Amino acid sequence: MRPAALPPTTMRRWATRGLLLIALVFLLKEASAIVLPVLVALILTFVLAPAVRTMRHHGIPEAISAAMLVTTLVGCTVLSVALLAEPVADWWQRAPVAVSQALNRVDRWRAAIPGFGPPVERRATGRTAAPPPVDPVRERLASEGVALTAQVLGTGLKFLVSAAATTILLYFLLASEHWVLSRCIELLPHRPRLRAGVLGGLRAAQRDISRYVASVSAINLGVGLVVAGTMWYVDLPNPGLWGAMATLMNFIPYLGPLIMCGLLLAASLASSLGDAGLAALMAPVLSYLCLHAIESNFITPMVVGKRLSLNPLSVLLSVMFWGWLWGVAGAVLAVPLLICLRSISQRNRQMRPVAVYLRGSDRPCTPLATLLRPPAPPRAAAPLPPERP
Repeated sequence: MRPAALPPTTMRRWATRGLLLIALVFLLKEASAIVLPVLVALILTFVLAPAVRTMRHHGIPEAISAAMLVTTLVGCTVLSVALLAEPVADWWQRAPVAVSQALNRVDRWRAAIPGFGPPVERRATGRTAAPPPVDPVRERLASEGVALTAQVLGTGLKFLVSAAATTILLYFLLASEHWVLSRCIELLPHRPRLRAGVLGGLRAAQRDISRYVASVSAINLGVGLVVAGTMWYVDLPNPGLWGAMATLMNFIPYLGPLIMCGLLLAASLASSLGDAGLAALMAPVLSYLCLHAIESNFITPMVVGKRLSLNPLSVLLSVMFWGWLWGVAGAVLAVPLLICLRSISQRNRQMRPVAVYLRGSDRPCTPLATLLRPPAPPRAAAPLPPERP
């Protein structure tokens, strides 16, 4: 017996939804300059709105409390950038020498592998000396150096403009958070159950996101301090810079630690650790991996708790998708957006299967053989005992 085919109207409906979804994805990719500041401001509003409400209950107006919070956030950010500006400028200034040293060490390692070594200069038999051989690795790095500098400057300018727009938008959202929320609820149909459900979903998403961001920020700050101390112990230059990089990269699940390992390995090659042996060369990377393993397997699950636990596969797919869409900023926003989606799907009857896939659980899976068994027949009710006369 053949399965029944879908009606043409249903197929057209699903095709239309698929085309709209694809168009929305590419629209978000092209409109990242507008959408990203709005999303970052909304996430920060979710985190800081409880503090604004607390100040309002103590008689401080929302405009003043929002200004205080935004000023504190901007001041801490500027202070951190000022403290890191000197080591970053130091690394940027000695980047050509460091890259040359790293390439020389890599060339020595390549020479030990047959077929992978750099071209060997041959002696000229005539009067004119033969031109030196061209190493494709060095030529590629030299040609892309100027393009990389221009790209970094352009990206920095765009980041400053986006940061200014995000700061201004954050202030207005915090100052008018109660007004915006009340107007959004007022636009809904006058059904108390619907309005209570929407308000409860927004508050739950706000509570979960703020708790996640606060917990992860505290954990990452501790990780950065420990990494800075460890890099100082293994004699890697500018340990404070690597502690700050570890703090920032730890906001990106899975991919951030991999990027951090690559940066530490490159810094070890470019520093004096490259001449001290293989153990000294790999000490920064191995120590960071040990610290990350302790943090991700013990500290984060204990602090974040089961209430905010997510399926690791869904987290990885979210980081890959939003990272492809918006780069590093999208990878940082991947988990808060996933928490928001889970909070919405838990309160929507049609989206509850999505919440089942997103929720993390330590409970072992049910065996497939048990799931394939037919349901047990209902038991018959026991007969009542006869009444006594």
